[in-house]
Amino acid sequence: MTVKTTEYFPPLTLALGGGPAEVVTSALPALRRCRPSLVLIFCPRGADVREICAGISAPLGPECLVLACSSAGGFAYGGYDDEKTILIAFPAQNFRAGAVWLENLTQTPVMEWMRALRPLERLDGAQEFPNHFGVLLIDGASGHEELVTATCEAVIPSLMVVGGSAADGLRFGRTHLAMQGEEREVAAIFCRIATDFAIEEIILDHFTPEGERIVVTEGDPENRIIRELNAEPAALEYARLVGVAPEDLSPAVFAAHPLIETQGGRHFVRAIRGREGEEGLSLMSAIETGAILGIGRAESLAERLAARLNAMPPAEMVLGFDCVLRRLAVEQAGEEGRVAELYARHRVAGFSTYGEQHGGFHVNQTFVGLAFRAPESHAPLQGEGDGDARAHH
Repeated sequence: MTVKTTEYFPPLTLALGGGPAEVVTSALPALRRCRPSLVLIFCPRGADVREICAGISAPLGPECLVLACSSAGGFAYGGYDDEKTILIAFPAQNFRAGAVWLENLTQTPVMEWMRALRPLERLDGAQEFPNHFGVLLIDGASGHEELVTATCEAVIPSLMVVGGSAADGLRFGRTHLAMQGEEREVAAIFCRIATDFAIEEIILDHFTPEGERIVVTEGDPENRIIRELNAEPAALEYARLVGVAPEDLSPAVFAAHPLIETQGGRHFVRAIRGREGEEGLSLMSAIETGAILGIGRAESLAERLAARLNAMPPAEMVLGFDCVLRRLAVEQAGEEGRVAELYARHRVAGFSTYGEQHGGFHVNQTFVGLAFRAPESHAPLQGEGDGDARAHH
């Protein structure tokens, strides 16, 4: 029997240096050849987000969705980079996309978000594509990722969703998001994508829960603060559990020993931002009073990453959302070269985030991604527009 072979078009990845005008000028020729239905843009400078998004969107026209956010650096088939803008284009021949704004995050208008999401319960013009997934980009300074992520899960529970919290380098200031050249503050963008590529979710951290169980006896989830652990001042009890003096608590200690929350047999990393006053702990995600926690013991991030990526079949591309605290851990361990080699070999592209989203949860210090593999009985397009046709300037 002869199997019909059809060309397929893998995602195109670009890593471009320079200001907005230079990025746009460099990107457009390759993007036009790619003929994308969706372009994701991750900018290291928040001030560039709207201009680059608009500069790419206008020439490609309304049939192509262009979504952009600020980052804490990016990566594109190589190491972490603080200077280059990362663009990932999804060719229309193999991808369809639709997106909506979710606004006023601090006011938590859940019913408005649900109404906005309803049209994406289905995706028009995507009947021939069997695999669907969602991408969530959200203001990483809003402090409301948990509720937004849970709302997306509630409205479209059958959809695999991955995402990242937009960032502002290591300044932890204002973050930026734009769609079709329009920027909105304190907002999120939810995008539904359909494809005939095979997709595989990748969720990875490098911590193992250890030691005694801890109970949050007084929490302030609205402000992401824990005041008491085991009925003791949170910072003092945490210091005792990790074996350091309270005055020696530092970002390095917090990064090496995050809190681990277990739900339904799965564990989720809850990063500690710092001390809240003398006795509290400020977190990068919300934890309710009564939650059962453990202390995370760090293992080699590069070894965990290698084991996971090497175990999967070759991918055309891996879209990755990687916590900026993981990047700091890589640098502290001197493992930058190993991670860069893994990202190159396995074709990983994305950005460093302030938090990651998957399965209705907001987490920290985690790699969340999607691997794309060629549709069955298809042959890759050779030449321009190929997923290998990436540029680095």
